[in-house]
Amino acid sequence: MLLKRYNRTSYIYILLYLFIIYILYYIIFPPRLNCFVVSAPTPNATTSKRPTEPPEPANICSFHSVLPEDVLEAELLKESIAWPETPSLLPNFSLNDTSGSAHSTFTILPRNGGGSWRVGDQLEVLIQIADFHGRRKSSGGDVLLARLHNPTLFAGVAGRVLDHRNGSYTAAFSLLWEGSAQVEVTLVHPSEAVTVLERITQQNPDRVSLKGNFRAGSVTEATSCNVCLKAPPEKLCNFTDIRTGEPWFCYKPKKLKCEHWLIHSFGGFGLKLKPMEEKLFQRGVNMKVFIQSSGPSNITILPKLKGKGRGVITQPAGYYYQGIWRALDGSTVQQLTNNSAISQCLSGKVLHLYGDSTIRQWFEYLISAAPDLKKFDLKSLTQTGPFMALNYAKNTLVTFRCHAPPIRFGHLPISQIRYIANELDGVVGGENTVVVIGVWSHFSTFPVEVYIRRLLTIRRAVERLLTRAPGTLVIIRTANPKALSLYETLTNSDWFSIQRDKILRTIFKGVNVRFVDAWEMTLAHHLPHNLHPQLPIIRNMLNVVLSHICSPAGNFKKRGSGR
Repeated sequence: MLLKRYNRTSYIYILLYLFIIYILYYIIFPPRLNCFVVSAPTPNATTSKRPTEPPEPANICSFHSVLPEDVLEAELLKESIAWPETPSLLPNFSLNDTSGSAHSTFTILPRNGGGSWRVGDQLEVLIQIADFHGRRKSSGGDVLLARLHNPTLFAGVAGRVLDHRNGSYTAAFSLLWEGSAQVEVTLVHPSEAVTVLERITQQNPDRVSLKGNFRAGSVTEATSCNVCLKAPPEKLCNFTDIRTGEPWFCYKPKKLKCEHWLIHSFGGFGLKLKPMEEKLFQRGVNMKVFIQSSGPSNITILPKLKGKGRGVITQPAGYYYQGIWRALDGSTVQQLTNNSAISQCLSGKVLHLYGDSTIRQWFEYLISAAPDLKKFDLKSLTQTGPFMALNYAKNTLVTFRCHAPPIRFGHLPISQIRYIANELDGVVGGENTVVVIGVWSHFSTFPVEVYIRRLLTIRRAVERLLTRAPGTLVIIRTANPKALSLYETLTNSDWFSIQRDKILRTIFKGVNVRFVDAWEMTLAHHLPHNLHPQLPIIRNMLNVVLSHICSPAGNFKKRGSGR
């Protein structure tokens, strides 16, 4: 009897001992949680980081997510735009130690092989960046633009800048006209400013306020919206597009329901930089400022010698001569600038324009340059559209529709929100159908994965369209440099645009599309940079578009070559 009681007591002590070990193990080694929660837990589930901390909200979204099948391509795209390492900034850094234009210089290098410069040669310029003390920089990462121009001939061509990552850079130019040519180098941002831009992109992807306006009867509410919001799913309205999977969320209104979402709107900009950082973005000091030459800044170009092939290594998309854009892909850009010529070119055509305000600008140019193209009043908002123009006599239809959020327009009725991929899936297509796409400006404040995901979604829709209707002409508008203020820089800097422009070209490389190189067409022109380029530049861009539409068979080379 005593033996049985002893065995029972021992058994209880052993169980108690194991239970204590189990508890101690989970106190010392708590379960690890994933950083990104892709699916929400069940309503009754509670997961805590440590027993002594309150539960952490479960996110159902991420700024850095792409579709599983796109992960590898997205990583390669991000690697392709990797920027040279830029200096870290101490809280009390001195502006005098940062890159500036005052002591930075460029030098025209001698012609390779000696002798005179001739059409077809390549000109190289060495750029040396210095700080405000005059000390040469020993690292790269500065944002530079370069062009070669002749004001008398209204000629210009964009240069290519190579970062040697030691404070020096090389700008290369194709020599394409006879006569004088002057070098122009612009410091867009010092490398220290890039450090700030990189930080705010990762830490403040919500620095632009986007709102969802809800209304039911006389009750109205506005909440914040974005690609991703840090909140558990029960506190969010999930407006993710069913067909494309493009994410969009708004915080749930307190009094109304998610289905009362009525308007998407822009709520302003709320980011404040750290002390001293604003000094890195001063117009005329270290932002969009010219760099001076250490010697002559111009050369004389002689005619090309007969029988001598071009030695050009860098191949620009084209150049201006007498103010007219000349493409360098073997094509001829027609000058279709009056009502009769444009109307004849578009006769029997359906032209669909999709994108941001830089594409809306093209629609506005067309109806202005071709008055026979009558705008049909759809009672839509001036900024967002949609718009439609008709020429009944020529059987021509032109439409414009803005892309879906994220978009910084004042008011966009949700009834008019359309994802470009979904719109393309509804296009019949064919020989008389033209699709124009321009998406870039409104994605600058987000991590680049958001832009990659959107473009890959659009590319798949373009490929589906071209599969079912191979004769459809698809034209892609690239980004362009712009005027910069502090606000413009933090939301839409040329540094952001350079990276997204490269991603755009890479994603559509090999797809049967044609590009309008808005970047080079703006950079090479003598007019100042602007988000919405001035009329002479727009006229040249639309001449490229119309030449694509109306060119004789074989006039344009294979599509999709990009830069």
